[in-house]
Amino acid sequence: MLNFIIKTHRVGTIYTKPHLFVLNKGMNSGKPQKEPFTNSFVIIFQNEEDCESVFFIAYSLWQTKFWHQYLVGSVIPFLRLPDFKKEFFPKAKIMMEEHEQHVKHIAALKLLEQKEKQFHENINLINDMRRVILYRYCNK
Repeated sequence: MLNFIIKTHRVGTIYTKPHLFVLNKGMNSGKPQKEPFTNSFVIIFQNEEDCESVFFIAYSLWQTKFWHQYLVGSVIPFLRLPDFKKEFFPKAKIMMEEHEQHVKHIAALKLLEQKEKQFHENINLINDMRRVILYRYCNK
């Protein structure tokens, strides 16, 4: 059973328990991250396993643009804390009911994240090599 607290993050607050931050302003509202955003909610957990599981649930909801229907505001859209609380817990509960499937999805997402990181590193290395070759070619 998931046990967590959701509240508005205040800049400068240090949390001792496992936690994650969820952006609450702009079109990327709902984006989870380990580092604090200026405008964010914080979800505090009792243990690290729950934190990691819920991180990937929040990540999935953000990627599928689940929170766009709850955004309010005419100039800069934002997500209200009561709306987030009301929708997040039931959605997380539903997604974690099939525990084996949930674990498989998390493993697949971690693998994709790792491959994406390797891909970006390879692209950076290719760009560096291109610059070196062009620099040598131009400075003959």
